Amino acid sequence: NTGRMGTLESRVQSDLKDALFDYDSNDIRDDARAALTSNATSLKQIFADFPGASINVEGHCDERGSAEYNLGLGDRRASSARDFLVQLGVPADRLHTISYGKERPACTESSESCWQRNRRAHFSSGQ
Repeated sequence: NTGRMGTLESRVQSDLKDALFDYDSNDIRDDARAALTSNATSLKQIFADFPGASINVEGHCDERGSAEYNLGLGDRRASSARDFLVQLGVPADRLHTISYGKERPACTESSESCWQRNRRAHFSSGQ
């Protein structure tokens, strides 16, 4: 035991970083690659500490574009992040993708810096 178990939720919030995406893209760019590589290490430890846990990979978008389009884009972003993690050895059956499109923004200003924060793959504890 590492002595830093905490709850599954607290570990997900503290140990897993968002992966950010370019506008209208689900390509894993360099900063997202670094975040996801770090997350892969953290996820392996979380799954070791919480054997029954699963993690949601959420796809999010900025406010531009239709709700329907953004749901599809969010799904592609979540899948891209999940596939990248699986390539790094994270168990596929413990990662579940969900798209929220533009329905759960991290911030609500109509500015590029805010839109960038919303174009993300975010991680939450599953059931």
